[in-house]
Amino acid sequence: MQSITPSTEPDDRLFVIDCDTGIDDALALGYMLARHGDRLVAVTTVFGNVSVAQATINTLDLLAVAGRPDISVHTGAATSLDGAFAGTAHRVHGTNGFGGVALPTSARQPSAESAPAAIVRLAHEYSGRLVIIAVGPPTNLAIALSMDPSIATLIDEVVVMGGAVQHAGNATPVAEANIWHDPEAAQRVFASAMRVRMVPLDATMRQRLTAADAAQLQASSSATARLIGEALDHYLGFYEDVFGLQECALHDPLAVAVAVGDESVLHEARSPITVELANGPSRGATIVDLRRAYHGPVAVEGARNRVVLRTEDDFGSRLVAALLTLP
Repeated sequence: MQSITPSTEPDDRLFVIDCDTGIDDALALGYMLARHGDRLVAVTTVFGNVSVAQATINTLDLLAVAGRPDISVHTGAATSLDGAFAGTAHRVHGTNGFGGVALPTSARQPSAESAPAAIVRLAHEYSGRLVIIAVGPPTNLAIALSMDPSIATLIDEVVVMGGAVQHAGNATPVAEANIWHDPEAAQRVFASAMRVRMVPLDATMRQRLTAADAAQLQASSSATARLIGEALDHYLGFYEDVFGLQECALHDPLAVAVAVGDESVLHEARSPITVELANGPSRGATIVDLRRAYHGPVAVEGARNRVVLRTEDDFGSRLVAALLTLP
């Protein structure tokens, strides 16, 4: 398998996390704040795990607990582009998106600037340096592209947590939730001139946290880690039906670790990504050409998209270590 190690070169990239803040989004935000908080320039919110209004509240509250209320939060799309879906995934993330755990209320309000407008502005402000990490439905990105197509050449990279290639879907037998919630938006993003890297279920379902990890966070002196650890009880309960044991997958935090260059990518394909848009059982499926995989790493000529299929094992322990350093 192809092995790609994180760069050791100086890195001046800056990041926006675009999220639908449920439990694994909280893990992702916590990891970013712990490891690269000085390079997180904004957080944008979108419908998905919860309504966009709840995602915004959760984001503001979590940033405040973690000592970073200064990071601006921008409210984004409330529904998919076709208006058919507005959230939520209460069975997975609890009624408030945080496993029913109450976060202390932030005194801050979201920015008056919308999420798509913020993406456009930041793409121009940090031309060539900005990375968007989309860990919810990519609706905000699709809207931003329609507002200003030039951002496709200004954004350094987009990392999308979403899709399923050789793995089963989690929203339908073939579709992953973030893509299935807004297939049209995902297709616009993948078909754009942007460099897009997809981190699908093939990679994220391999990386897990355990009940013992949650207990370690709950026993921590870090208020942020404790709250996330408490929320994990609900998430672990959902995933017990999936895995047959008390472990949960690490979708969003793995995408962040890949985006910032902390996680070694062991197997990656370069191929166009196409989203099935037709109504029917295959809607939202992500189609990647892996036909030449028997000859070695897949690299389709001219393809801008990359698909992470496997990363270094035991990311969970590195995630826990990072979260324990938070306030």
